[in-house]
Amino acid sequence: MARYTGPKSKIARKFREPIFGADKSLDKKNYRPGQHGQSKRRAKQSEYGIQLMEKQKAKYTYGILERQFRNIFDKASRKGGVTGVVLLQLIESRLDNVVYRLGIGKTRNQARQLVSHRHILVNGDLVNIPSYMLKPGDVVSVRERSKSLEIITDSLEGTVNRFSWLDFDRSALSGKFMSYPERSDIPENINEQLIVELYSK
Repeated sequence: MARYTGPKSKIARKFREPIFGADKSLDKKNYRPGQHGQSKRRAKQSEYGIQLMEKQKAKYTYGILERQFRNIFDKASRKGGVTGVVLLQLIESRLDNVVYRLGIGKTRNQARQLVSHRHILVNGDLVNIPSYMLKPGDVVSVRERSKSLEIITDSLEGTVNRFSWLDFDRSALSGKFMSYPERSDIPENINEQLIVELYSK
């Protein structure tokens, strides 16, 4: 399964945001990596460069590679509504992201691993494809024999469902994908309009 495996702190410093979660390196060095990272005299970024950075930030945040991201964008552009918002809604409906949002996995990488290692069910059927797109009404649950896994119990410790589009039954380790989220409910700091402008060139 293709995924980014490079240095995470370097990426977080590049965007000056905790892309992969809490990062001590980012706290200590809140400037871009490289020998000119602290320099105040940086070349002005072009419009294209700003748009590209926003797309890269979204890809790293959700753990999606270029071809998959482009395919999701093409699907969003064919659907009705605001393309940028639909793009984020489709990404949020990915199985690995929903497992992460429910708190079953501490990070998206961990959630992706749980899915690919066959610990997650969708509507009672085993699904091991992290990019599987959920539809409103789909039920995501932990496989019975996997409910006692330490990685899952640790992740759920102290977790509170704070997303209105998801309904989580903690006792059954089962969550329902109620609807696609509104843009205001998606906490990620992403300017989706810049991504639409980039792909529309």
